[in-house]
Amino acid sequence: MPGVESLRQNQYYAHKRNQFWDIIYGVFDEEKEEKYSDRVKFLNKKNIALWDVIKQCEREGSLDANIRNEEMNNLKDFFNKYTNIQYVLFNGTTAKRLFKKYIGFNVPTITNYYQLPSTSPANTRPFKEKLQKWMIIKELLCNI
Repeated sequence: MPGVESLRQNQYYAHKRNQFWDIIYGVFDEEKEEKYSDRVKFLNKKNIALWDVIKQCEREGSLDANIRNEEMNNLKDFFNKYTNIQYVLFNGTTAKRLFKKYIGFNVPTITNYYQLPSTSPANTRPFKEKLQKWMIIKELLCNI
């Protein structure tokens, strides 16, 4: 579920300290674009879909630990519509845990699931360590 700043700006990973955009551009060794619309186009060019596991929830602040009464996005229909999707990568543990709880890991078209370190500022792992784990995206896209 997007954090407070992302919801306010209506953009994925809008918090200035969230490292998602720096990491995703780093995976492809490209310069991060400033405009959000250009970032979305970048993902599309790289054949990367981005969607939340949670459709809506109650949460005070932005911490995943505060999520209550969550309602899931209809990912089963999403995967049935986009049968060319082969991999699901989770940005952190909460996304994977909720996906497993509500959807499960038996989507017929998905060959593998990967949990990556959260890009949230709450995850204090060094940037280089996170980027190294996220590099699997480049490897997976080469296999498609």
